[in-house]
Amino acid sequence: MTDKIKRFIDCNFPVKTCNLRCHYCYVTQNREFEKELPKFKYTPEHITKALSKERLGGVCNINICGEGETMLPPEIIPITKGLLENGHYVNLITNGTISKRFDELCEFPKELLSRLFIKFSFQFLELKRLHLLGTYVENVHKMQQAGASFSIEITPNDELIPYIEEIKQFSIDNFGALPHITVARNNMDKNLPILTNLSRTEYQKVWGQFNSEMFNYKMKCFNVKRKEFCYAGAWTAFLMMGSGELKQCYLGKTINSNIYENIDKPIDFNMPIGYKCPDAHCFNSHAWLCFGDIPEHQAPTYAEIRNRICNDGSEWLKPKIKNFFSTKLEESNKKISLLKKIQMKCQLQ
Repeated sequence: MTDKIKRFIDCNFPVKTCNLRCHYCYVTQNREFEKELPKFKYTPEHITKALSKERLGGVCNINICGEGETMLPPEIIPITKGLLENGHYVNLITNGTISKRFDELCEFPKELLSRLFIKFSFQFLELKRLHLLGTYVENVHKMQQAGASFSIEITPNDELIPYIEEIKQFSIDNFGALPHITVARNNMDKNLPILTNLSRTEYQKVWGQFNSEMFNYKMKCFNVKRKEFCYAGAWTAFLMMGSGELKQCYLGKTINSNIYENIDKPIDFNMPIGYKCPDAHCFNSHAWLCFGDIPEHQAPTYAEIRNRICNDGSEWLKPKIKNFFSTKLEESNKKISLLKKIQMKCQLQ
């Protein structure tokens, strides 16, 4: 029987330091890579208990991403294992270079690894500069052979354009398919425009040649203000994993100031953003909208965004993850009535 997603919980893992120096990254720009590793107030055991399947209402997809490199703090391993043991599906976002952590993940039981997805950010220029391309490939293959699912993803930047053909060949040779492409944003501008000196048309032409479903979909959503009814805050949430603060979304209202206190108390997921999205646009639509925060919005499944079929017929997503990533939030949650939506909309006028 296929598990169906109950909630998508996007987690900010409290690490700011990084072992890479990608020029376009705000961690590099603000020299935050010099910061020390975080000190956790709560133990991994306590954090995972606070995020139990019973407390969250069912099987969730828990996405863990640091502002720096996610895999640097050792706490990432017991937290990931605890969440998987709870029955959740876990996404880890990483630059793929911390080999020790991948060795530790490979020691997990096969059943847990079947629910683990790793998004390997492909920082080609930094990996090449530091002679880490071999390490990166080795860690991708290590997790693939262990039974985890993965995806290779590039953050496009203008400096990378001269290397596109080299990247294509390298990816096909080592990963069996082209990498997916996301869309970089300028965080210094409140409107969060695309981070490039190219025109939108030129940008789409250059990076569209990777035939990435992620890129194609994100470009459709980028800089498009969402005005539909959004279930973020009810079906999905954003967690500051260090403090326990749970919010509707990145700029949404706080649902709970600390879910690590009173962990036997249920979390009240009854604060949908509705028609009041505070963000300029849904820049991470590939997760929030693909899982279905706006049910009437036509979006591909998260599986389609993340998967690739390789030249030999194998796939980046293993069957269990692929099936779970193909489900939508509305399959496990109750929609708000049209009358209630109308009432909520009238309150905004």
